[in-house]
Amino acid sequence: MIDLHLHTTWSDGVSEVADIIREAVDFGLEAIAITDHDNTGSYALAVDAAKDTPLEVIPGIEINTVWEEYHQEVHVLGYYIDPYETNLQQVIETHRKNRFAQIEIFAEKLKEKGIDITYEDILAQSRAEGSLGRPHIARALIATGKVATISDAFNQYLTRNCDTYVKRKTVSPHEAVEAIYESGGIPVIAHPGEMQQIEQLVEELLNYGLRGLEAYHKSHRSAIIEYHCTLAERYNLLVTGGTDYHGEAAGYKKALGRLCIPSYVLPKLKAERDSRGMASFKVS
Repeated sequence: MIDLHLHTTWSDGVSEVADIIREAVDFGLEAIAITDHDNTGSYALAVDAAKDTPLEVIPGIEINTVWEEYHQEVHVLGYYIDPYETNLQQVIETHRKNRFAQIEIFAEKLKEKGIDITYEDILAQSRAEGSLGRPHIARALIATGKVATISDAFNQYLTRNCDTYVKRKTVSPHEAVEAIYESGGIPVIAHPGEMQQIEQLVEELLNYGLRGLEAYHKSHRSAIIEYHCTLAERYNLLVTGGTDYHGEAAGYKKALGRLCIPSYVLPKLKAERDSRGMASFKVS
């Protein structure tokens, strides 16, 4: 069994890297990919935590993008990337700066609403080296007592229909796919069932290096999985999947119990890696 979509405290997950690795090893997973948003900082820690175990840690990332033509947020996963490749790191650094700028304006707008929250309060919810995002604002709002849950925070203050919402500058899915591909990685559209015009997007991204669809995802019903497997076959794309887990490590096994990824997924992913002759790199 494998899990190709996991988040840690290096982005908007709440589990530490070592805890997730321990849970994956205890569950007997063959391979995992930590795909933190716009960040590869957890990779070296994951490799170190998994040493002397049979678990393979696949270098991964999830890049947040916006398809401006349709005002659609698109997440692009990357597997077997070189996490230290210059162009990819430039994309990551651009995202990092834009995330900080977005959150600072969010804090100002919430303050104008009379909510006792500061930019520093939000920063305190994340790690300094990680990616800052709206979930960190949500946790800061919970700490003020203004909302009870992360869902409440998003519904009242953090989604596009809220007057406190702040749009973040970002790259296009085309740029993200290209950056991942050129870094030596395998670009995959994350949770495609959540998007409109998916076939048009696939056709456009093929020219930039798209190589897969995440057909197996917690938000996908059986019919959605089947549709995206068929779509992947039509365009000669890989199929991937993962829990998209963000929670406490103690709850990870329950999430795994709801996931069933076919055994052929990992061998085909590795075959794609080998066919492209992706260069190996040292963990630093």
